[in-house]
Order: sequence, then C-alpha cells, then structure tokens
Amino acid sequence: MTVGVALTAADADNQIDASVSLAREAAAAGLRSAWFGQTFGADSPQLAALVGREVPDLHVGTSAIPVFGRHPLLVSSQAQTAQAATHGRYHLGLALGTKLLTEAGFGLPFERPITRLREFLTALRQLTETGAADFHGELLTATTPLPARVPGAGSGVPLLVAAMGPQALRASGELADGILPYLAGPRALAEHIVPAVTAAAEAAGRPAPRIVALVHGVVTDDADSVRETVGEQLAFYEQIPSYARVIGLSGGTRAVDVSVIGDEKTVAAEVRRYRDAGATEVVFTGTEAAGDAARHRTWALLGELAR
Repeated sequence: MTVGVALTAADADNQIDASVSLAREAAAAGLRSAWFGQTFGADSPQLAALVGREVPDLHVGTSAIPVFGRHPLLVSSQAQTAQAATHGRYHLGLALGTKLLTEAGFGLPFERPITRLREFLTALRQLTETGAADFHGELLTATTPLPARVPGAGSGVPLLVAAMGPQALRASGELADGILPYLAGPRALAEHIVPAVTAAAEAAGRPAPRIVALVHGVVTDDADSVRETVGEQLAFYEQIPSYARVIGLSGGTRAVDVSVIGDEKTVAAEVRRYRDAGATEVVFTGTEAAGDAARHRTWALLGELAR
C-alpha cells in the first residue's frame, strides 16, 4: 500500500511556489504521492504537472475534476500534457461534482450525471490511449479531425473516479482504473464500496481496480480541540446527499466522525484499518488543520508507513 498527501496552498502568496515547496517536504518525508483538488481556482492538472516536474520523486494526481462544465477533448489535452511533463507519474481523477456547484457555478442543469460520467470516461480513454476519438453519445460528442496525441505522454493516463454510490461505482469498475472515495471509512469501504467496484471490474473483464482512499486526518495530542475545528471545516459535506450516505455507511453521523485524529499510534492503527478494508493507496487530506507542527508529525508518520 502506498501513502500520499493532498497539498493545499491556496492561501499562500504564490500557490505554485508554495505547492512545490510542500511537495519537496512530502518527498523528503518519504511520501509517495501528492494530490491536488479542483475548485474554481488553480488548474489542478497544470499544477500537478509543474509540481511533478520540479519534484521527480513524487507521483502527482488530480482529485478530482468534475465532468460537468468540461469536455473530454480538453481534459485529455490537460492530462496528456501533465503525463508528458512528469514522464508517466500523473494520475487523473474525475468526479460527478455536486448539484449546488454545477448549477450555481456553470449554470448547467445537474441532469443524468451517471450517463455523462460513462460517456466522458469512454471518450476520454479513447483519447488518452490512442490520441484519437470517434465517440457520439447522448450527451457528448468527441471526434478528432486533427490528432489529439501529446508526444511523450505514453500509452495512457490512469483514470480514477471519486465514486461512492452504486451507479458511479459500477461505471467506474467498468470504465476506469480505480476510485477515489472521500469521507468513506473502513466499514463503508469493506462492506459496500470495494465489493461493488471490484465486481463491476471483474464482470467487464478489467483488472482489479485501484482503491485510493482519501482520508481526512492529522496527528495531534490535542484531539478534542482539533476535532472541533475539523468538524466545522467539514460540515459542508454533511449537506451533500452522497457524502451523508457514505458517512452513515461508515457508522458516523457527521463528517468529522470519519476523520482520523489522534497520536501516532491511533493514526497508524487507522491507516492499517483502511488497508485491511481494501484500500490499495491512502492519501491524507486536511493535514494542515492543526498547524505546521502537527502537519510535520503527520507527514513523518505517513512517510514511515509508506516504507
């Protein structure tokens, strides 16, 4: 099992410079990968490409780009460029997104998300693997009157999906290389998520999927105080039905209930629970929640677990 971290530097004077600096720290700590979220700020594939080129010891990934408001041709160009820049160390994460942000931000109706995901993945795989596409779906069309190959990108880009619901897991097992579940505890992984996506992959004749579990966590001796802070930070997710469902399947009622907060022994034991639940990779997010000293402790522990 490999271990990585999500890097957040949106409050820095220069997000790119700060991300490179953090990535160097992560690599020095022994971590294997650095991941970047996608909101309405920095372009995450470009950020990952820059960081991965500057820090060649790390794999880099995007977690995750919503399929609404994007097109497979454009995302393929971004992903292949990042793959070429990092010499094969880039991993592309996609997401359905949320109704709130899709409709408020893009002015697009959040309709038929699973159909859109399936069509997006189908066209995108053609593009990233062959540099060409001739796809005509119900919601998307992707054709290539000009070549769409980026020299140096190799024969494909790993495609992962932030999938947790039954239909999204089925589509991901059939069409993607793995999943990026977030706020899904070991119980939800072992009993619901891993079996569903694995069965779909097997039925489609695909290899066993990667299970890249994104875990909100931090090492600290002041667990109660940090838990209160994290509870406020994550409350937004409790309003989103897909997250509320998976939190419940994990045995929690609030998002903070599936966060990993405590001393080294506590956090290490929880990482092992994720591994035992089927996670092939663990990526810690929110490690900055208790300040730099706690972040350094967290990264040092995760680096040890990655060895």
